Amino acid sequence: MNQKKAYLSLGSNIGDRLHFLKQATNRLNEHGQMTVMNISSVYETAAWGFENQNDFYNMAVEMSTSLSPEALLEVCQSIEIELERVRDIHWGPRTIDIDILWYENVEMDHENLTIPHKYLLERPFVTLPLTEIAPDVSVAGVKVSTVAAHHEKAKEKCLKLNHVINVHT
Repeated sequence: MNQKKAYLSLGSNIGDRLHFLKQATNRLNEHGQMTVMNISSVYETAAWGFENQNDFYNMAVEMSTSLSPEALLEVCQSIEIELERVRDIHWGPRTIDIDILWYENVEMDHENLTIPHKYLLERPFVTLPLTEIAPDVSVAGVKVSTVAAHHEKAKEKCLKLNHVINVHT
């Protein structure tokens, strides 16, 4: 299969949040059928959905992959399991969360996978990091950077941190 571009969102709000983001990013990069091409800054954000929990660290990652969207989802979920993600509460606390936001030339709405991600434009913790690495990505004709600018003006809690994540090569 040809290489395709995909954008992922990573988040953590349990334990050493930065450690879990680094571990997940490295594991993604170490997979034989994908490469991390670009990484956003890390943002500290309030929880979304189930709000009675610790703040999250969130970031976006650009991938080049030969995996299908379904196979990419399987890899993301296996990394979540390896990093001890527990799914007790919908939108609840987690060591790591890896969501596929966008996949080149793919629109799908299946039970386990929707691309583009159905909440992509609603979440500042997604739009702000994604705008750093892919300002021109559009969903339904709307640029992510346009929505991110709206989120910034609304002063929603999404604090850019000085943490840098690098992948092991």
